[in-house]
Amino acid sequence: MNRGGISQGVGRALTAYVLWGLSPLFWRLGDGSTGSVLVVRVVATFVFLGLIQLVRDRAAGVRAIARNRRILLLMATSAALLAVNWLLFIWSVTNDRVLEASLGYFLNPLVSVMLGVTVLRERLRAPQWLAIMVAAAGVIVLSVDVGRVPWIAITLAVSFAFYGLIRKTAPLGSLDGLTIEISLMFPLAVTALAVLIVVDGGTDVVSEPLEWIWAGGTALITAAPLLLFASAARRIELWMVGVLQYVVPTLQFLLGVFAFDESWSGGQAVGFVVIWSGLAVFAVDGIVGARQVGSDDRSANTLRVRH
Repeated sequence: MNRGGISQGVGRALTAYVLWGLSPLFWRLGDGSTGSVLVVRVVATFVFLGLIQLVRDRAAGVRAIARNRRILLLMATSAALLAVNWLLFIWSVTNDRVLEASLGYFLNPLVSVMLGVTVLRERLRAPQWLAIMVAAAGVIVLSVDVGRVPWIAITLAVSFAFYGLIRKTAPLGSLDGLTIEISLMFPLAVTALAVLIVVDGGTDVVSEPLEWIWAGGTALITAAPLLLFASAARRIELWMVGVLQYVVPTLQFLLGVFAFDESWSGGQAVGFVVIWSGLAVFAVDGIVGARQVGSDDRSANTLRVRH
């Protein structure tokens, strides 16, 4: 894997993670039930991606790809994981559980790293193992501080880690893959919307002009980070995808404490510090490794010049 591809992958991953980390600010602007918000999100994203594919003249190509049963099964699985993740995250944000959701995204990178090592046979150096173990200790501190089985956090972590694994291994580009995933969700979303119209007279999410603008924005806040994430996952190793993802829960934790005034404890602060200590170990190892690779490249170039 070339260094340019890795740099692009890291940049795209970080951009996606910052958008996800700040996304509770956006979802708090909407009104309505969790199910209604999810329905609007899927429908708006379907329309947005459909327009992009038409402009790119890729609609026929996407349909052809979707006829492959193996790819369709993979995309159906990733779509189901994504829908579960979205539903639970929106519920958490709108029910003042952002801190608990952030715990899920603290846990998620550890699951991604384990999947990278066990499923994809990725190898970690000793300092990287140390960083992961320190971060895991921080997650344990946070979990114990919650005082119960953190089912929200576990579900968010596992669903998105397996989603990342599928998107890394599926033979599809980021845009085509997301288009197929949303297309698979779309019939269910339209059915749910029809039920809402018949039973309640419509969805409670878009009853005013400004809410229609917000509904349209759900497509951008959904598609942009997912496209960046899927593209990044194909350029860098899964363990790196996992470790960089700590940007998401850190931002969400800070929002929960300072923007949404959710209650927190000293135990959560300790867990937060321990996790970032692990990331510091990872960062130092990455800098040292990058310098060593650069030194080796310069030595190899010198030898080629001499010979």
